[in-house]
Amino acid sequence: MLASFPVWRRAALALAAMAALGVQAQTVPELQALAAREQPHLMKTLQQLVEIESGSSDRQGLDRIAGLIAQRLRELGGQVQLIDPDTTIASPTSDAGDGPAKVGQIVRASFKGGSATGKRVMLIAHMDTVYQRGGLKQQPFRIDGNHAYGLGIADDKQGVATILHTLAMLKAVGFKDYAEITVLINGDEEISSPGSNALITRLGGEHDAVLSFEGGGGPTTPDTVRLATSGIASVDLKVKGRSSHAGAAPEKGVNALYEMAHQIMQTRDLSDPKNGKHLNWTMAKAGSVRNAIPERAEANGDARADRVADFDGMEAELRKRIQNKLLPESEITLSFDRRRPPLQATEASRALAAKAKALADEQKLELVVRDRPTGGGTDAAYAALATKAPVIEGLGVRGYGAHSSDSEFVVIDAIAPKLVLVTRLVMAIGSGKAL
Repeated sequence: MLASFPVWRRAALALAAMAALGVQAQTVPELQALAAREQPHLMKTLQQLVEIESGSSDRQGLDRIAGLIAQRLRELGGQVQLIDPDTTIASPTSDAGDGPAKVGQIVRASFKGGSATGKRVMLIAHMDTVYQRGGLKQQPFRIDGNHAYGLGIADDKQGVATILHTLAMLKAVGFKDYAEITVLINGDEEISSPGSNALITRLGGEHDAVLSFEGGGGPTTPDTVRLATSGIASVDLKVKGRSSHAGAAPEKGVNALYEMAHQIMQTRDLSDPKNGKHLNWTMAKAGSVRNAIPERAEANGDARADRVADFDGMEAELRKRIQNKLLPESEITLSFDRRRPPLQATEASRALAAKAKALADEQKLELVVRDRPTGGGTDAAYAALATKAPVIEGLGVRGYGAHSSDSEFVVIDAIAPKLVLVTRLVMAIGSGKAL
């Protein structure tokens, strides 16, 4: 009777029988068969996650998706906590727009292994998106050829789904040769993780390796892991002038708009792309009516750097330059808010990435390791702040269109190979063979 089943189904049944006997499947063909079985279940999970709108400011949606993820983790055998950071944000702004007054919950799960000498592995992803409620109607979950579309599907609901189904793979093969696997899914990544960054940092220091599940490459590129990401800072420039009638007495005013424009122009050359430093002024506003000299003006900028020291130098230079005023009577204030630290490559992360590449080679999966930032920031940087353990970013599925309103997708045939790679990597780390 077993011979009547498809090859992958027979292999999956054999794996289940092995798991029942405590035998761990380790070979690539066995795990590939199991991943083929798991992929449609992961697709269903993706649909469930996408169909819950969970923008960073949508606390109702975040509570719903956190509940779903917590339930799934409990079903997989984890000890689960829903943590409410109870964090209020004095200035609720984010990398993508306005943030909430109160951030979303954190889902934390612990899976205890059976090895006294095994390692502790931490898996992280985020469930919040940059989208406002109502966007699901314009872009529902859908499949078109080899692409699965949906708001937040690439950033980062695929990461959540990949973690859940990696755990399912590990459970199916009965893998227990580790000390602990910790899963942490936060709901405030898109607003720089104000409520979760301290916990991510603390837990990062308590584990032997951290794997982060942002997207793992583009639709036409090889799978990619990253060992370094950019730090992110926001720059706010405020100018106070003096109001006056624009027609009858403009000379009696101090034009805050003129001063702001002057300051923007004299700081526009602080970027140094070759060294990973970027400062771009991105928003500005001034005045309230057409016929009055504007009393106030404000400009906002986005700063990126590969090293903490680069932020120090950029801020110092900004503060020096704003002393040169176009209008001496104007008043200028500057705030430089370091929102997310850079992640820097280490020897430990390079060694673990080399192990991941060797595992990928064994399964005929092309894997690129990048140890230089490309401009984006990540929670993995928080995880690396208080540890010398390896931290690797990009263990999620390849995709495209993050933060776009009509073209965000993941590559379907990239799912199963990534499940195999991540499962094998967790097994290698947990058993101590990769560290």
